[in-house]
Amino acid sequence: MSAIKTIIMGAAGRDFHNFNMVYRDNPQYDVVAFTATQIPDIEGRCYPARLAGKQYPKGIPIHAESELLDLIKKFKVDEVVFSYSDVPHEYVMHHASRVLAAGASFKMLGYHPTAIKAKVPVVSVCAVRTGSGKSQTTRRVVRLLKGMGLKVVSIRHPMPYGDLEKQICQRFADYGDLDKHNCTIEEREEYEPHIDMGAVIYAGVDYQVIVAEAEREADVIVWDGGNNDLPFLQSDLKIVVADPHRPNHECTYHPGEANVYAADVIVINKIDSCYPDDLHTVRENIMRMNPHARLVEAASPIFVEGGDKIRGKRVVVVEDGPTLTHGEMTYGAGVVAAQRYGAAEIVDPKPCFVGTMVETLQKYPNIGDIIPAMGYGKKQMADLEKTINAVSCDLVVSATPIDLTRVIKIKKPHLRVRYELQEIGEPGLDSILKEFADQHFARRKK
Repeated sequence: MSAIKTIIMGAAGRDFHNFNMVYRDNPQYDVVAFTATQIPDIEGRCYPARLAGKQYPKGIPIHAESELLDLIKKFKVDEVVFSYSDVPHEYVMHHASRVLAAGASFKMLGYHPTAIKAKVPVVSVCAVRTGSGKSQTTRRVVRLLKGMGLKVVSIRHPMPYGDLEKQICQRFADYGDLDKHNCTIEEREEYEPHIDMGAVIYAGVDYQVIVAEAEREADVIVWDGGNNDLPFLQSDLKIVVADPHRPNHECTYHPGEANVYAADVIVINKIDSCYPDDLHTVRENIMRMNPHARLVEAASPIFVEGGDKIRGKRVVVVEDGPTLTHGEMTYGAGVVAAQRYGAAEIVDPKPCFVGTMVETLQKYPNIGDIIPAMGYGKKQMADLEKTINAVSCDLVVSATPIDLTRVIKIKKPHLRVRYELQEIGEPGLDSILKEFADQHFARRKK
């Protein structure tokens, strides 16, 4: 039988991992192309031969998702594999219908064939949507495990936006590593907080290589998920974060709903700032979908050093980019901080958007009166800098997880908003992780 001609639909993350795990060096399949969406400037490149394996000496081309139907026809494609995250179920099935009408099969790969088995215990932290509070939950998990005397190494969901061959396996332990790997703002937002904790975090493209490196220096691995994707590792404790600011999204988005069904622990975050009816909806959905999961309720209190300077000021707010774009939030911690500290006005920055910032607004028109910290490359970072500095305001309130002044020049007074996870009541992550440690490291304690 001839090889099954395949296209993998992705966004420079799950798609590459699925290929590496299932299709690389597999003669049953002929992957003729990847398609890309969500992330700028991925299409037009090539998944390199060094990563693609011996069947693809020229690598595999990456096309824009808009070309999908033409590619199916051109290559007489048999199967299309959907391999990206944080989209409504209806969106997935519209794509499936188009693929089926074009004559190909539509497919999604399951957790077991794509999850790597590590030699050390794994705690995974995933979510139902981008912007649920996964990052601060991961930081809380890392701190608690380190406090038990364990060597903790995190592995982050991929963000390979540069030279893929140079990003096969990346290790981040200090700020110099961020510069060495030419990290984008999006990458820094995920890696820098781990460095601030004195922790090590890995990421890259080939997670079989990454896991092999990480487990050499770890007692326990923490999987730091991206978007609302499934973990790339087989997890001994699956923690999933839900967001009551977006009730019912826990059962209407792919693959966040699958995360809810698979979870051992579900953290309902932001209970201090949501409507009670929305919290009730999320809680009821979770109990119906996964009655065996342990529920942890938590807040994400904000901290602003010098926050009194906000009172009476006209401020512009900068928020985490992915949360506002495919996460579909219209506000974040920066807006909450500005309101809580008494800003006279949150200035609408959209008239000052330039270049790629305008393109982002056109693609995501429901962004509120906020600047998304877009920075997938140098051009976007430059446009972000120009946009911030063009806004007429007294103060910049930045709620990205990093110090933006490390990568762009902000010519106005600015304050940074920080936020951490704080469990409310019992059970808390401390008691749950103590049980996990007792189970996996009991002999060491004896």
